[in-house]
Amino acid sequence: MFEKIVLASGNTGKLREFSRLFAEKNIQILPQSDFNVPECPEPYLTFVENALAKARHASKHSGLPALADDSGICANALGGAPGIFSARFAGNNPKSDAANNAKLSAELANQADQSCYYVCVLVLVRHEHDPQPIIAEGIWRGTWQPEAAGTNGFGYDPHFYVAEHHKTAAELAPEVKNAISHRAQALNELMGKISAAQSQT
Repeated sequence: MFEKIVLASGNTGKLREFSRLFAEKNIQILPQSDFNVPECPEPYLTFVENALAKARHASKHSGLPALADDSGICANALGGAPGIFSARFAGNNPKSDAANNAKLSAELANQADQSCYYVCVLVLVRHEHDPQPIIAEGIWRGTWQPEAAGTNGFGYDPHFYVAEHHKTAAELAPEVKNAISHRAQALNELMGKISAAQSQT
């Protein structure tokens, strides 16, 4: 069913990660830059709608199946914020991990509930108008830690405390994080659904 899939992202780290995993199934992952795919608007208020929009957009411009993800961090005390706005929580001029972390720390400073969770939604479409996109979701629960710790991660990782490992996400070894993170969980679910879909063809 799938021989080549376009990744609806310009992130080289994601490209490496997805390429390695899909190679095990003899599926080639191609960056959307190979097809001059323009930036896709993300006007929706849910991870799944934005991921679906990006996947359909990349498939439209490439003529191939496309994979997209949308992810972010959600604080329970803030009603799930920053959520889909995680990458630009503190604004776009320019986007800054440090500014985003400082803003979230400030907004949680007087909250009794410091629990938070990462979300990753993956959407794979066979073609632009696919009526049955393959959708997978991963959720990684933790606690917000005001003091940054660790240098391995990015984004909110230095403040995302994982109780069972007694470390922040940024203090975890990459192989540990890559086995338990929200993206790892979503990928595992997605690969299972792809295998099931391929066995039916």
